[in-house]
Amino acid sequence: MNDAYLFRAVRGRLLRHAPMAEYVSWRAGGVVDWLFEPADLADLQQMLAALPAQWPLMWVGLGSNLLVRDGGWRGMVIRLQPGLRGLRLESKSADDGVVYAEAGVALPKLARFCVSEQLAGAAFMAGIPGTVGGALAMNAGCYGGQTWQAVDRVVMIDRKGVLHQRGREVFVTGYREVSWQGKQAEEGFVAAYFRFDLGDGNKAQQEMATLLQRRSASQPLGQPNAGSVFRNPQGDHAARLIEACGLKGYRIGGAQVSMKHANFIVNTGTASAADIEQLIETVAKKVEQETGTHLQREVHIVGEQATCRE
Repeated sequence: MNDAYLFRAVRGRLLRHAPMAEYVSWRAGGVVDWLFEPADLADLQQMLAALPAQWPLMWVGLGSNLLVRDGGWRGMVIRLQPGLRGLRLESKSADDGVVYAEAGVALPKLARFCVSEQLAGAAFMAGIPGTVGGALAMNAGCYGGQTWQAVDRVVMIDRKGVLHQRGREVFVTGYREVSWQGKQAEEGFVAAYFRFDLGDGNKAQQEMATLLQRRSASQPLGQPNAGSVFRNPQGDHAARLIEACGLKGYRIGGAQVSMKHANFIVNTGTASAADIEQLIETVAKKVEQETGTHLQREVHIVGEQATCRE
């Protein structure tokens, strides 16, 4: 893919052979062919219009739910966080307010913005270490809240750079799942309009502070991690099952099951993507063998295994 001339008109940051360890929260992983950070939405449209149809495409926000294998990934990664950060109050009535947020806006920033506008229902977002785009794609949530409970409509972009606005009613959402009618491969979320009830700003601020304190006390924020590795089985918690199997602190290479929260795997400083993936597989196998529960992975793993050379 020595075709940088295709993108000569773009204004954003275009990197060849980008090391994804620098762009994912686990701080591990291989190299991707191309990484593009658009300057804004129009710049993203320009790039997609020039992108060859046969090139694989992957959307990334803060990389807080992603692992790229050590052998890397062939294709174009679009990282929205630096450029798509538009955030504004779209409208406000006596009952509620509509907030427009682009895909690169960090969820904690959106939560703080809502508090400043006296809007209720966004406090839980302060505890999610990701962006609007990633949260829309997987219905991210924590502490009883889920992203799509507040979505009014979204803006998506296709491979040709064409924008599509879709209402909430088009989508089917569940626990960490989102699908929609007429779903097109490789479309990405670029913005959303969220509707929140009017509320007490001070009360929302206190709720957000309480949630952040709870997160700090229970999660290994000081070590590279990707948040919850497994989805919670219905009626149970993955962390409880993992801990019950004696796996807290278990490690492979530089990857370790967190001593603070068993559903987190941390990079102790030297972990490869292979270490992390092997530990994920080991944990899942052990839990299924001992409890009969199949843990479904929440994080996404892409790319190729590293090739060993003699």
